[in-house]
Amino acid sequence: MKKKQLHSVIITLLIVATLTAQNTPKIPLPTQAQLNWQNAELAALVCWDLHAFDGKFYVQSEARVTPVEDYNIFNPQKYDMDQWIKSLKDGGFKIAILTVSHETGFFLHQSDATPYSMKALKWQDGKGDILRDFKASCEKYNILPGVYIGTRWNSFYGVYDFKVEGEGKFTENRQKHYNSMIEKIVKEIFTKYGDWAIVWFDGGAHGPEQGGPDVLSIFEKYQPNSLFYHNLQRLDMRWGGSETGTVPYPCWGTFPYKSIGAVESAQEAIHANNFALLKTGDPNGNYYIPAMSDAPLRGTGGHDWFWEPNNEHLISPLDKLVNMYYNSVGHNTSLILGVTPNPEGLMPVADVKRLKEFGDEINRRFSNPIATTSGVGEKINLKLLKEQKINQVVLMEDIAKGERVRKFVLEGKTKQGWQTIFEGSCIGHKFIHRFDEMEVSALRLNVLESKGEPQLLDVSVFKIENN
Repeated sequence: MKKKQLHSVIITLLIVATLTAQNTPKIPLPTQAQLNWQNAELAALVCWDLHAFDGKFYVQSEARVTPVEDYNIFNPQKYDMDQWIKSLKDGGFKIAILTVSHETGFFLHQSDATPYSMKALKWQDGKGDILRDFKASCEKYNILPGVYIGTRWNSFYGVYDFKVEGEGKFTENRQKHYNSMIEKIVKEIFTKYGDWAIVWFDGGAHGPEQGGPDVLSIFEKYQPNSLFYHNLQRLDMRWGGSETGTVPYPCWGTFPYKSIGAVESAQEAIHANNFALLKTGDPNGNYYIPAMSDAPLRGTGGHDWFWEPNNEHLISPLDKLVNMYYNSVGHNTSLILGVTPNPEGLMPVADVKRLKEFGDEINRRFSNPIATTSGVGEKINLKLLKEQKINQVVLMEDIAKGERVRKFVLEGKTKQGWQTIFEGSCIGHKFIHRFDEMEVSALRLNVLESKGEPQLLDVSVFKIENN
């Protein structure tokens, strides 16, 4: 090829590439940490604090303003971290998050920045480190570790809603001291314990602009590959709008705002209609911020995250947990289930049993599809080896390339011809649809609207018996 012709071909290719880029819609893409989060699907929030040892009913409003009388009530005589984490592994959880601090202000690690930590205890001669043990056990059982850091309330230091109460120089100096202390603690957690899959600041983490500690810059310096949840500047995942462990359908992974702030300070568009926007997301949102669905294992929808005596009857029944799974993981979110060790330092026997039942049931339902396929484009066909009964379908997009599907129809081929199974919009990481049993020989997915070429990672059919 002559030089002039080659030059002409190159120019043509550049023009085509430019036009293609201009015509390709912008689709928000997840980070690797966000992909890891959604691929994990099940996360456990392990809630432990001094209140687990006082033998009283937990009242959040009181806990935020009442210092614990004696921190040496922390004295778990049968403490076994491996038992905690193995129970989560058996439940199918891929991520575990530990509350290293909560509203008492006590830190469950060896801190040089605050005396109100494990160093102060008589237990293990002040050398214990729950965070260290948690991290090691997660690595042992191949579970991604996360850490939850409560900074918004601290009853020991008299901090409420990020602020030291009062006026004048004394209050100003105490606020500076508290902010500096929190920054040092956060740096300890981020530098002395290795990498975290997620860092969770309870209720948000107001920064210097709001008079609080600067935790975001410390996070970005020392944990750049982790998920940050959250403050007024940054949000890598969003609350799903309730503590029921469920979200409605559709629930998009994209969102119109890069942060929501603390719930109480969220803008009106987020507060409106009982947090509807948090629950549904926005298919046209410019930010990839998937929702989470959270609920305590023990509870009836109230604030039941921390250990309380005599409430074993509140452990969610298996069918409720399975329903949570369908309406969280099956609706394009991750399910966060709150678990709480008892004062002896063990995950309670009844809780361990229920977690194992849950893990086994999800595995039973979804480990053996009748048929499965994947594909690119507007039509995906799945032929069965023979005509047989089905009652559930799992669809998954390759969300590394963004959520692309906007409208689809799922059909099954029966003896009477093609029958509609479901007409939907969002697929995202995973969509699970349950329907009345029907006998089919093939399945087809027709994508009617999309933003870019559809990328289906999985189309699977199941016949699942309800036990």
